[in-house]
Amino acid sequence: MDFLYVKALHIIFVVTWFAGLFYIVRLFIYSVEAEKKEAPAKEILQTQYKLMSKRLWYIITWPSAILASFFAFWMLYKNPYYLEMPWMHIKLAFVLALYFYHYSCQRIYSQLQNNIVKYSALKLRIWNEVATIILFAVVFLVTLKSAINWIWGVVGILLFGILLMLAVRLYKKIREKKTWEKAEKEVLEGE
Repeated sequence: MDFLYVKALHIIFVVTWFAGLFYIVRLFIYSVEAEKKEAPAKEILQTQYKLMSKRLWYIITWPSAILASFFAFWMLYKNPYYLEMPWMHIKLAFVLALYFYHYSCQRIYSQLQNNIVKYSALKLRIWNEVATIILFAVVFLVTLKSAINWIWGVVGILLFGILLMLAVRLYKKIREKKTWEKAEKEVLEGE
């Protein structure tokens, strides 16, 4: 198979892998938030989120991770000179971090499937941004390669991560304010 076809397939499965990782954590958040609902809504929502999570995790996310890796190894086999490039070493470090992230999501998935809730919705929202930071890092590394100043690149990624965390906290405050205003309005209307 031509190298460009292998590269295209690698990119496609990286995209679907990230899509799965982004969405699975959203489903985790929804599942945790469903804990606060009254019966029967709680049971209905959690049953649905478990089913959606199972399908996403085992039909899209895991196969995408495996196929992205398979095509990556194939590219490295066809062009081993990539392994001599410094940017590739850093990219592979981020890919290793992505595997740890994936494994952590597997643990959270298993816990939620067994009705074990260990994380708040806010912590999961913050956790969801870790994949975003890894995605940004890898895309910039692959695109800019050796043209990037590594120190500024790392600083930029860290600053981006901090901005994402602040945005999550701001979102939480806005959401809490809207919930408070809605409850206040209902109380006033009930008087």
